[in-house]
Amino acid sequence: MGEETIALNRRARHQFTIDDTFEAGIALTGTEIKSVRGHKVNLSDAYARIDRGEMWLFAAHIAPYEGGNRLNHEAKRTRKLLVHRAELTQLLSKTKQKGQTMVPLRLYINERGRAKVEIGLARGKQLYDRRRDIAERDSRRDVARQLADVTRGR
Repeated sequence: MGEETIALNRRARHQFTIDDTFEAGIALTGTEIKSVRGHKVNLSDAYARIDRGEMWLFAAHIAPYEGGNRLNHEAKRTRKLLVHRAELTQLLSKTKQKGQTMVPLRLYINERGRAKVEIGLARGKQLYDRRRDIAERDSRRDVARQLADVTRGR
């Protein structure tokens, strides 16, 4: 059994240029991990920040567990990310650069059953960058379509 991807942040790759990626553990409560295993996660508005020497995940939506009781978790609470101290200082220096931000790209469960978050160190894209990416994607699609037509003999 390998990694199981729970949630992807597709909007992040559209709005940001990802310069570097790294992995972080995530501290979850009992009902949260049950919701994560049930694929009830949305990362579209989420972001990560270093605050007081610790890394935190903000605005990630993990739906309340349906089988939970009155001690169920809040859906959009701030969650602690688990990274090594050396990684944390390195990331802190990188995010101090102009325009750098930390965006969660995907949430997955690794081989050992631990919930992990893949975080991307990103810069915001301008409108012309997005248009260029769309044009490149369309041209790749057209070339693939033409190649498929040639192989079919049309």
